[in-house]
Amino acid sequence: MHTHFDLQLYKGRHARGATASLADDVLRGAGQIATFLFGEVTARRRVYDLADSGALPVFRLGTTICARRSTLLDWIAEQERASREVA
Repeated sequence: MHTHFDLQLYKGRHARGATASLADDVLRGAGQIATFLFGEVTARRRVYDLADSGALPVFRLGTTICARRSTLLDWIAEQERASREVA
């Protein structure tokens, strides 16, 4: 199933104080990232594979893999643009 994310709508709905916004924006652990991207925590292995290949924009806090929701939404939008240009 293809889903289009409206980044401006997301950012507008989630625009609160800078501290709360940052805390809400960070996904901690492959399980949270997998749930956000694929809708299921069982896709953790896919997150690790994409992160290890450099295809997924993630960072680490100690040993915990993390990602920002806003960065992932930007990345998804870029993937969508790139696929339209190829088609």
